[in-house]
Amino acid sequence: MDWWVSMPKIELHAHLNGSIRDSTLLELARELGDKGLVSFPDVEHVIVKHDRSLSEVFKLFDLIHILTTDHETVTRITKEVIEDFAAENVVYLELRTTPKKNVSKGMNKRSYIEAVLEGLRAVTTVEVDFLNEPSIDSQANGGIYARSDGYASNGTERKKIFVRLLLSIDRRESTEAATETVKLALEMRHQGVVGIDLSGNPIIGEWLTFLPALEFAKEQGLLITLHCGEVPNLVEIHAMLDFLPARIGHACCFGEEEWAKLKSLKIPVEICLTSNIRTETISSLDIHHFADLHNSGHPIVLCTDDSGVFSTSVSGEYSLASSAFGIQKREMFQLARNAINFIFAGDKVKQELEQFFDLAAKSLEF
Repeated sequence: MDWWVSMPKIELHAHLNGSIRDSTLLELARELGDKGLVSFPDVEHVIVKHDRSLSEVFKLFDLIHILTTDHETVTRITKEVIEDFAAENVVYLELRTTPKKNVSKGMNKRSYIEAVLEGLRAVTTVEVDFLNEPSIDSQANGGIYARSDGYASNGTERKKIFVRLLLSIDRRESTEAATETVKLALEMRHQGVVGIDLSGNPIIGEWLTFLPALEFAKEQGLLITLHCGEVPNLVEIHAMLDFLPARIGHACCFGEEEWAKLKSLKIPVEICLTSNIRTETISSLDIHHFADLHNSGHPIVLCTDDSGVFSTSVSGEYSLASSAFGIQKREMFQLARNAINFIFAGDKVKQELEQFFDLAAKSLEF
């Protein structure tokens, strides 16, 4: 795994609440257990078990939903998630999360995202560039923002990760609630919010419910990625492709006509191998659509989906794809580099990422 960790990588499909460390989940669950809010013995074995069944995955998500209800916890898990991705040499991360409301904790959608931003500011192990401006006065902001020259405030070269946020619309939400999320994204564009994601339980909600909010987002220049084809729903898949999102996630349940349409439109696909197998959306890797998309030259990027819940990592996904589909390291490196073309950040970030990869190519042994 050392080689895959050392290779620079780009993560474009990572849910904040699904990427929490097991150790943090155990600590938070134990605290709730002490308060009598959950039965700790009932959830402990699910947290520590790495080969979770589909029912255990949903049970863990239910627990996470209970745990992430206050600003302090949201800030903490954001900080840790960024640290974990940076530690495995992810150089660009688009982190997606659904803005939450919790009246009992004084939380609204804006304060939730502000707690996420506080988590980004709290990272000290790596330079975190999450603002759309080219440079920030590091002294005025506590010395924790990335400078445009890639150096720390003391002049020494330091590891750097670009982080941008995607605000997720949950499929359980109304048109009004979805529009509220889009408006929040527009208000917070200068704070690193670059796009909108549509996600949630794929068998809940109707595409037409979210379409007005998504069209408004597109009109305002926000880039959009959609969870598409997680379940067999060809009418919705066609409608989503006709919408022309900037990217789609998963694309597991397409028919021949849908594959042809996707390929003709060249919409990039966020591929999450481990997630698809663990959720039983795809029965085995040998029939996974990654191979066909890769062989046909379709734009794809390997992602984790929920690194904590599915006990995986970006490095692990690249290692898995290489071994499962017989792809050599140099080709996998190029696959990772190609993802620069699909990010939602601007040209300046893309140019710096290209420099990261070009520099790494000189030191990696293929």
